[in-house]
Amino acid sequence: MSSVNYYSPEGLQKLKDELQDLKIRGRAKAAEDLREARDKGDLSENAEYDAAKDAQGLLELKISKLEEIVGNARVLDETNLDLTKVLIMSKVKLKNLKNNMVLDYLLVAEEEANLAAGKISVKSPIGKGLLGKKAGDTAEIIVPAGKLQFEILEISR
Repeated sequence: MSSVNYYSPEGLQKLKDELQDLKIRGRAKAAEDLREARDKGDLSENAEYDAAKDAQGLLELKISKLEEIVGNARVLDETNLDLTKVLIMSKVKLKNLKNNMVLDYLLVAEEEANLAAGKISVKSPIGKGLLGKKAGDTAEIIVPAGKLQFEILEISR
């Protein structure tokens, strides 16, 4: 059983749109690929048919996984959140104490993460290490490259 994950309204809508696209266009394309492969002759020796069946199976698996994610998704109600702590959907300004570099991150659900856009997952090592911290706190986080220390400069929504 999956746990509930919280999303921004935009992030949840993006997941729903992707799911709808896979159900409509993805399934239609898979069916067309199967029809074309079936028309090429003997199914017992038709590698193209086998590949199309495998692709259809992977598509259905992806649809099933997205349905589960969307089914367990909730839009975060920010009205009752403690704005002094780092939580999901917090914008956090950090200072890397090793090199004094200042970073800005938005903590989001795993499916919304995009490092290039400054969005990190709350399930990532850095996201986990920041959760519950307050401005002025120092977070010591173990990442694959070693141990990092961040000072939390600012938390906003």
